Amino acid sequence: MSQPNRIRTPLFDLCQNLNAKTTAFAGWEMPLQYSGILQEHRAVREAVGMFDISHMGKFAFQGPHLRKQLDALVPSDLSRLQPGRAQYTVLLDAEGGILDDLIIYYQGSSETGVERGLAIVNAATCEADKAWILKHLPEEIEFEDLTRDRVLIALQGPQAEAHLQRFIEADLSQLPAFGHLEGTIFGQSSIVARTGYTGEDGFEIMVNPTVGRELWQCLVDAGVTPCGLGARDTLRLEAAMALYGQDIDTSTSPLEAGLKWLVHLDAKGDFLGRQALAKQQQDGLKRRLVGLKMNGRNIARHGYPILVDGEVVGEVTSGGPSPTLGYPIALGYLPLNLAKVGRSVEVEIRGKTYPAEVVKKPFYRRPRS
Repeated sequence: MSQPNRIRTPLFDLCQNLNAKTTAFAGWEMPLQYSGILQEHRAVREAVGMFDISHMGKFAFQGPHLRKQLDALVPSDLSRLQPGRAQYTVLLDAEGGILDDLIIYYQGSSETGVERGLAIVNAATCEADKAWILKHLPEEIEFEDLTRDRVLIALQGPQAEAHLQRFIEADLSQLPAFGHLEGTIFGQSSIVARTGYTGEDGFEIMVNPTVGRELWQCLVDAGVTPCGLGARDTLRLEAAMALYGQDIDTSTSPLEAGLKWLVHLDAKGDFLGRQALAKQQQDGLKRRLVGLKMNGRNIARHGYPILVDGEVVGEVTSGGPSPTLGYPIALGYLPLNLAKVGRSVEVEIRGKTYPAEVVKKPFYRRPRS
C-alpha cells in the first residue's frame, strides 16, 4: 500500500503502473520488486535491467581548487582525477570511521580555473553528508543539492550500452569504467556515467524529471526489465559491494572493510582520519571483512553470529541467496588470524549452528568480453 508521508521520486507513478511493490527506504517510498527479485536479478546478469535510484543524494560543486578542497575529506588522491573521470571513495571521521561511501565526478575547469564536480551519496546519509561537507568546505566552493531536482536511472547488464546508445550521440563504447560525459538526451542536458552497483557493465544517467520520465518509458517500451531494491541487494552482494549501515559504518575503517585500494597515504597530504588510518596500518589490522559460502541451503542474515569452535568470533553483516551461484553467501567481519580463505566457520541461525567457509571476494565476477 502506498504511504503518502514518504518521499516519492519523479518516476514513482510510472513504477506503480508497472505493478511495483514498494517499501520504505530512508524516508522514501521505493520499488522493492516488480516481476520478482529472481527474475529481475537474472535480467541484469543476462540481458539488461533498470533501477530508479533518484532517491540517492546528488551534490554539485563549483569553485577554485575544488579537487584540492574535496581531497581533504577523503583518503583517495583526487588530484589525479582528469575531466570526465570519477573516483569511488569514502568520507571519514577523525577516527578513520566511514561516514559514507560515495562517487566523486570531476567535470573539469574553466579558463578562469573554476572547477566543477558532482558527488553521489547514499540516501540514508544524504542530510548528514551534506552537513559534514558544508562544515569542512571553504565558502568559495559553491554547493548545490540536486537530490530532489534530478532523476537518476541505473541501466545495468550486458545489453545496457546497446539500449542507451539509441538516445545519445556520443560513442558509449569509448566511455571507460568510471568515465562520464555531459551530453544531451531528448535535447536536454544529461550526465551519463559508466558506473553501477551490480557487478555488471552499465550506466547511471542523471537528467531532469521530464527527460527522466520519457527515458524510463522508452526503455520500458524497448523491453528493459524494471528492477527494485530487492534485486539491487542480491546483485551487489554477489559482487561483494559494501552496503553502508551494514557492511561499513563509523565503527569500521576502509582498511578493515577491504577498501585499502581507496587509501592513498603515500600519494597525498593530510585528510580527515589520516592519523587514525596510518596508526592502524602501522599497528596491523585486528579484523577484516570476509566472504562466506554457506555449506548448505541455510541463509545467513545481517547480525547472525559467526563461531569457531563454539565461540562467537564475528558477525554477519550482509547475507542472502545467490541466484547466480545457486547457494547462500554472506559478508562478515572476522579476526585477522581467522580471516583466511578456506577457513571453516559456523553461523548461528535461530539457535542452531550451520557450517560455512571463508571464500575469496567477490563471489561473482562478470565475464570479460
